[in-house]
Amino acid sequence: DLYSEEVLYGGGLSVRTSLSPELQRVARTSLQDGLIAFDRQAGFREPVTRIDISTDWGEALAAVPGFSDVPEWRLAVVLGVGDKEATIGLQPDRTVSGDVDSRRETGTLPLEQMKWAKKGLRKVGDLLSPGDVVYVEAAEDASGVWKLQQPPSAQGALVAMDPYTGRVLAMVGGFSFAESEFNRATQAYRQPGSSFKPFVYSAALDNGYTPSSVIMDAPIEIRAGGENWRPQNYGREFYGPSTLRLGIEKSRNVMTVRLAKDMGMPLIAEYARRFGIYDNMQPVLSMSLGAGETTALRMASAYGIIANGGRKIEPTLIDRIQDRYGRTIYKHDDRKCEGCEAKAWLNQDEPRLIDEHEQVLDPMTAYQITSMMEGVVTRGTAPIVRKVGKPIAGKTGTTN
Repeated sequence: DLYSEEVLYGGGLSVRTSLSPELQRVARTSLQDGLIAFDRQAGFREPVTRIDISTDWGEALAAVPGFSDVPEWRLAVVLGVGDKEATIGLQPDRTVSGDVDSRRETGTLPLEQMKWAKKGLRKVGDLLSPGDVVYVEAAEDASGVWKLQQPPSAQGALVAMDPYTGRVLAMVGGFSFAESEFNRATQAYRQPGSSFKPFVYSAALDNGYTPSSVIMDAPIEIRAGGENWRPQNYGREFYGPSTLRLGIEKSRNVMTVRLAKDMGMPLIAEYARRFGIYDNMQPVLSMSLGAGETTALRMASAYGIIANGGRKIEPTLIDRIQDRYGRTIYKHDDRKCEGCEAKAWLNQDEPRLIDEHEQVLDPMTAYQITSMMEGVVTRGTAPIVRKVGKPIAGKTGTTN
């Protein structure tokens, strides 16, 4: 958009991205492992496809498309089935000319490496048959032994961002780019659910409430869309008068709706716009529970603003662009630096970086909401991330 396709592909540009290869690798592994673990709870669905193994199975298997960007996995065909293991043939590589390699590699798929696939599985034949094509991954403890894998049916996205600059350090848009080029980090609009609540509470803290303000957690009925809406807490119970701090730690839906009703949704819609979560949020109460749709990148940026003392940040994947002569024609960091061009030191003060980005949230409010979200980890709905062993503030976010 800035320089045209002609300059992009023919201008000799040098583009420096913000991505960290090491963090990108960790992010990819983390997301894939999480999706696989979630998917395995439902068991094995079905083989990728079936092929005829009565002739040369290598040619037929080579024609089955696999995930080119998940090198740990290989396609394999079941050649024979016993009670305790299956014999498999692995997809052959292609030569430089594009022909299928004439060599055929086989291995074993033990019952122990597929126990997750079916509850109470006692025989391999109860799950697989000769001719089934499946994904496998090499077992860590033995050569020639493989474990059964399955592409997850659920998808996800991950964004890791420097909250002080907006530099995206890692971004994963799905399980496999070869499977789907849709980037769920930037293109998938999803309900943030309860992860939107900190911005409702931030608006409250900015407008007269404190972390110790008390809100009634009791049944409430609202007429909306011609129907009576009765918001519920996750546990289907009500807990009476509770502080804002406890409300966000335990992610109380009814408290959040009461708070939003008291402040008025137009105010919350304005804060959502300032944070960049929604461009034009409908001012209806269900939106306070994250019923709108936004992207993972927008949510990461909004949380970054809180971590940045309430000052606006702009997410970016590009740090700097230089032309073929080395001149900088674009840089993301647009802060002004008074005195940075001084030729010599003449007892002047140190250079000062001036950040003119919008102050979205009062710095004291940013501190308070961060403290409250630390409570989510230490006492609330997200104790599992305490395993990281570092101070963490955050918010769980689910929606029905």
